[in-house]
Amino acid sequence: MKKFTSFNGRAYIFIIFLASLWFLNFAGRSIFSPILPLIEDEYLISHARATSILLFLSVGYGLSVFFSGFFSGVFGYKRTIMLSLIVSALTFFCIYFFKIFSAFYIFNFIIGVATGVYLPAALPIITHNYEEKKWSKAIAIHDSAASIGVFVVPIIAVFLMQFLEWRGIFSLLGIVLLIAVVPVYFFIDELKVKKISMAVFSSFIKNKSLWVLSLIWLFAASCSTGVFFIVPLYLTKELHMDIEYANMIFGISRTGGFAFALGAGFLAARFSVQKLMALVLILSGIFTVLVSIADIKFMAIALFFQASIIYGYFPLGLIAISRLFDINVRSIATGFVLGFGIIVGWGIAPYLLGLSGDHISFRFGIMILGILIILSSGLVYLLKDLQNHK
Repeated sequence: MKKFTSFNGRAYIFIIFLASLWFLNFAGRSIFSPILPLIEDEYLISHARATSILLFLSVGYGLSVFFSGFFSGVFGYKRTIMLSLIVSALTFFCIYFFKIFSAFYIFNFIIGVATGVYLPAALPIITHNYEEKKWSKAIAIHDSAASIGVFVVPIIAVFLMQFLEWRGIFSLLGIVLLIAVVPVYFFIDELKVKKISMAVFSSFIKNKSLWVLSLIWLFAASCSTGVFFIVPLYLTKELHMDIEYANMIFGISRTGGFAFALGAGFLAARFSVQKLMALVLILSGIFTVLVSIADIKFMAIALFFQASIIYGYFPLGLIAISRLFDINVRSIATGFVLGFGIIVGWGIAPYLLGLSGDHISFRFGIMILGILIILSSGLVYLLKDLQNHK
């Protein structure tokens, strides 16, 4: 297939199709959250044990994202996406037969591994099929699917609960995933790269841009996911908000990510990606600090912009990866950079913020994180090769 040189009908259809795959990938990982209370009730388990299955999901996903770039290019990026869909679907079907709760530990780890291989395979396909000048729009449209999923997936789950038992919801998702394999097979051309040599890998791992991007992504993920995990505790335990009101403003704060993710990508087509990345980090850091000091009546506003603006960084970061790394190592770079973000954003950052809440205050931890995010904006200017791109 020839590269898309403009965003006509076919170009939009292709990227929206890929975005729908990214949405399904996100749904496969996030569907557990709204359904978890039903699983807890059926198996008569504690809150701690119920949420422990999410740890296995995140470990599987993090390891998969980190290592998938090393094999997906050789195996074939199209085949990797198809394998991701098939394994996820079959695993969801298996839930119907679960009699003991412990089976979820293995299941969630497999789901994490299966879904983790998608993005490092999808990014090379996007950049291969679109002219470089169109990468920013294509990546922004694709990446916005995850920010849509943040608030749409729980709504879909609640709707389906009216008609299906919780196992049926997993089975339905499995059917949709299997159906998605068909258009992937027919409408996406296979793309492979040669196995990289030790000399190429040595040069890749010594690339300063790789480590700078990983460090910046670490702070961006902490700003997004890390704060997300502890905000409900911060609002109810430290600020003593009513839990219903806290959940309401917490939910509202997640609605703006889509607009900022899409907007950042479209702006990248006209302005410097480097400067936009710095601006997003500075603004995200400022609003993170404001979350730590804002009065309760202004908390909803501070949370909305803190949670929304940072989503503008992720398509910009993917554009930077695409421009800084050749197609042969682009998937590896994607997995490497995102892997750092997952490990820190999903695990270390919430833990450190929790420690701060136990021993000092959540306010203190959030404020320090906000300051670090502002300072991390300076790292963007170490990516000197980006200066040659708008």
